[in-house]
Amino acid sequence: QVQLVESGGGLVQPGGSLRLSCAGSGIIFSFYTMAWYRQTPGKQRELVAVTTNRGSVNYADSVKGRFTISRDNAQNTVHLQMNSLKPEDTAVYYCNADRGMEYWGKGTLVTVSS
Repeated sequence: QVQLVESGGGLVQPGGSLRLSCAGSGIIFSFYTMAWYRQTPGKQRELVAVTTNRGSVNYADSVKGRFTISRDNAQNTVHLQMNSLKPEDTAVYYCNADRGMEYWGKGTLVTVSS
């Protein structure tokens, strides 16, 4: 059974930082493109950052220069370092594993507010 479990969300002030983690089981991370998505009420889920199994990375324009995605295939984990957080970054953040067949975590809430 495949499981992706996100952690690290919480409440942070504007300008602050958070580090999200996604721990996986039941799949071999090194075979998968791993990504972070986010979603706010009434909006579609949007891609935040992605790292392919070959190590290339890409980011949404809204987070470039502030967020960094990284993966540790040996530990079956993927992280999202989020710096200079803004209120508009408030969302539920989801971990995604894609190899044609997709798997999703249940999400972790990030709230950026003073």
